[in-house]
Amino acid sequence: MSRLFRDVEGGVLTPGGSVACIGAFDGLHLGHRALLRHARQRARALGVPLVALTFEPLPREFFLPHDPPPRLSLPRAKVEGLFEAGADQVGLLRFNQRMTAMSAQDFVHTLLVGRLQAREVWIGPEFRFGHRRGGDLALLQAMGAALGFAAGQIEPVRCDDGERVSSTRIRAALRQGDFAHAQRLLGRPYAISGRVVRGRQLGRTLGFPTANLRFPRTPVLSGIYATWVHGVTERPWPSVSSFGTRPTVQGVEPLLEAHLFDFNADLYGRHLRVEFVAKLRDEEKFDGLDALTAQMQRDAAQARQLLSTERYRATA
Repeated sequence: MSRLFRDVEGGVLTPGGSVACIGAFDGLHLGHRALLRHARQRARALGVPLVALTFEPLPREFFLPHDPPPRLSLPRAKVEGLFEAGADQVGLLRFNQRMTAMSAQDFVHTLLVGRLQAREVWIGPEFRFGHRRGGDLALLQAMGAALGFAAGQIEPVRCDDGERVSSTRIRAALRQGDFAHAQRLLGRPYAISGRVVRGRQLGRTLGFPTANLRFPRTPVLSGIYATWVHGVTERPWPSVSSFGTRPTVQGVEPLLEAHLFDFNADLYGRHLRVEFVAKLRDEEKFDGLDALTAQMQRDAAQARQLLSTERYRATA
């Protein structure tokens, strides 16, 4: 049986029962991981699988299709992270018109009880679900008392300075170029993973070949960055990366382009992780390719210098 499922409706997935946790899980920050860790402990204590439930697209993307909020991670990275955090099954639930019309009560009956036969359900602080956000902890607990499962929520996770961990705060830190702050909230450096795709190969003609990763969502970052690329060799590889729409060459789709220093092997099809270290500048539209190339040379020199310092050393 597949460990990943997409639909609320269907046959029983965990006939022996389960522990379920529900959340958006965008970025899988310290708060998300605390929820997953607690739910995993409860699942192991009960001897049942842990099922992590999330939504794709995220609800806010569905309701704001023309001005979607920025994403911290793509669906594949989220699913992989949920499995790495201990989920035995992941429900990447299709958030569509049918889902928005489903009441919280129907969600509980159909999925939590019908498909998962949940014995416990865990959520994060202030989590809401179902039509018009009608489901909350109180509803889960009331329905659980009648249907045979327990429900609870974890307390907010805070950093040492008392700041509450949230995806909103992480997005704000990243937009400000404060990667150290984002790392404290995430529990790890901010990175984007993806498979290298073929681009227009313009960078190669300019002397800056790049590994290109598509980001078919609204990204939280835009600009030029000093980066480390993971997945090329056993050690992270120093690089300078452009993340944006490439206005000088009339680009449209967000693209992450990483130029690996002193590297010329073929990376097409490889799955890489690009770790962001420091922002060098905003994305700009230049008068021509000569001006763009000159700026790329300056960016590369600045990134090399930054990555050679102790402050910006690579993580494993």
